[in-house]
Amino acid sequence: MIYSLPKTLEVDGTEHEIRTDYRVILDVITALNDPELQEFERAEACIRIMFPDWEKISDRAEAFAKCMWFIACGETERDTAKKPKVMDWEQDFNLIVSPVNRILGYDCRDPKPLHWWTFISAYYEIGECAFSCVTGIRQKLAKGKPLDKWEKTYYAEHADIIKLKAKLTAEEQAEIDEILGGESFG
Repeated sequence: MIYSLPKTLEVDGTEHEIRTDYRVILDVITALNDPELQEFERAEACIRIMFPDWEKISDRAEAFAKCMWFIACGETERDTAKKPKVMDWEQDFNLIVSPVNRILGYDCRDPKPLHWWTFISAYYEIGECAFSCVTGIRQKLAKGKPLDKWEKTYYAEHADIIKLKAKLTAEEQAEIDEILGGESFG
């Protein structure tokens, strides 16, 4: 068990300060999901975002592994079974903020740093709210389960927030734009 909030990570036998604010980690997650970046570029972006002294780190593989450990809140045992995606940090952020604020008792968007692990602890406690409704509908749709009558109505009224938007590369978007005659829908 880990009782303290880590603010450093040991890489190659040296403790390195890390940026622990949840907004930084959401930036890392955005980079990790960027379809424009190659796998090694994603890892490098992660290291450069999290470590203020990234230039001093020689073992990039270990640094990246430690970053992933930190993002997973110290979890090492992960269920590797492929599960349908039912949330997206970028798309769902506005739905996540309100219940997280309720749990924390203050606005997490305050400029004061909020440690990632603290943010995730609040996130895990999200109960009934718009976000849980949206992810519940996504879960049913992903598993091919029928929606209840109220869920169908909610979906019809809020399809724009329920449907997960595809992340396209600039090349893919340009191709779609060309097919659609220059109109962008991405």
